[in-house]
Amino acid sequence: MERFDNSPETALHWYGEGQPTALATVVETWGSAPRRVGAQLVIGGDGRIEGSVSGGCVEGAVVVEALEAIEEGEARLLEFGVSDDDAFAVGLACGGTIRVLVEPVGKVLPEPMLRELIEARARREPMAYEVNIETGHRALRRNAYADRLRMDRSGFEEDGQTFVAVHNPPLRLIIVGAVHIAQALVPMARIAGYDPAIIDPRDAFASSARFPGETILTDWPDEAVAKLGLDARTAVVLLTHDPKLDDPALQSALQAGVFYIGALGSTRTHAKRVARMKEAGFNDAQIARIHGPIGLDIGAAGPSEIAVAILAQMTAVLRGKA
Repeated sequence: MERFDNSPETALHWYGEGQPTALATVVETWGSAPRRVGAQLVIGGDGRIEGSVSGGCVEGAVVVEALEAIEEGEARLLEFGVSDDDAFAVGLACGGTIRVLVEPVGKVLPEPMLRELIEARARREPMAYEVNIETGHRALRRNAYADRLRMDRSGFEEDGQTFVAVHNPPLRLIIVGAVHIAQALVPMARIAGYDPAIIDPRDAFASSARFPGETILTDWPDEAVAKLGLDARTAVVLLTHDPKLDDPALQSALQAGVFYIGALGSTRTHAKRVARMKEAGFNDAQIARIHGPIGLDIGAAGPSEIAVAILAQMTAVLRGKA
């Protein structure tokens, strides 16, 4: 998964400083294109850039076109064939083709619309940016394109004219229990694009020595998840085996719209967990959202393999796979 792209924020910042700015977006790819659809590059009128649309293959040409688009105050739809030699230079096995939409901020992409998009991103509110490349109509859509948002899939609609750029909040992983499995899961989750946080009130477990550079909260779990916030781009993983620690966070997760809840423990342990949740007033549909025993059944042995199974199950649920 691509890391979270701050190109819209950069574009607005540069524009706000009085710098003519354009935002270039990959709108379509064929073959082994270096960047996925939706990847963005910011171009300043002084030639500075941030981001990437091709991993270095065509950035120079995009900058030239963008500077001309800024000067003319018009959008441009560019198409580039990535040759085998260029593709090999950026680590690809073969070539590809990409189309890039260049939108000068202000004259084409309205500054108020860009600001509204960035404010939604700051609120962790999923948003779709819609542009018709034939008519130039642009709009922000809330509560639309649910499948695209779930799959993080920007692209053209069936009409071939309406491009939809998905702007999802970064994925987050909240882990209750700073145990060995968590030590393996955190770096794996980071590679997969998650921003992890570890919760454990037990000082012996929740130490920076065990989780260097990571966010660690030593509050009681229900207080900690309240501080972090729970939403549809958050996964909650419970690893302590201790109902006193797991259950407060579990109840908070069941009441929120998190996309994944997983809890460590045997089938017998999970049956007891289900009974406790029923006693707490949760219905069968809510309780069915708990994945327990946690992780895909891959015959995992040891903390690292269990972490792989958990991350695989999180991915399957996120992408709508059974």
